[in-house]
Amino acid sequence: AQSVTQLDSQVSVSEGVPVLLRCNYSSSFSPNLFWYVQYPNQGLQLLLKYISGTTLVKGINGFEAEFKKSETSFHLTKASAHVSDAAEYFCAVSDTVPETAGQLNTNLLRY
Repeated sequence: AQSVTQLDSQVSVSEGVPVLLRCNYSSSFSPNLFWYVQYPNQGLQLLLKYISGTTLVKGINGFEAEFKKSETSFHLTKASAHVSDAAEYFCAVSDTVPETAGQLNTNLLRY
């Protein structure tokens, strides 16, 4: 079984400041971790993913996330926020074992 918990349901930031959206996961196996974004009036879009290998993952639009196994975290960050980043952000986990369900959770980033 696996789950994700996003610790901030809504985050307000100002233009040009760093962004942090926190995601902690629980997984019985080696997890696959994902961040998705949904901009207003648009569909869900994959922002970045961690499957294996390098623990610091770079995504689109300057976002990145670091897989920290010891802290069971996969926090999303961006060095400098832009007003166009206002959207809903979803953290997801899926075990590497086939045929197990994943879980999706959400953050709302406001400006």
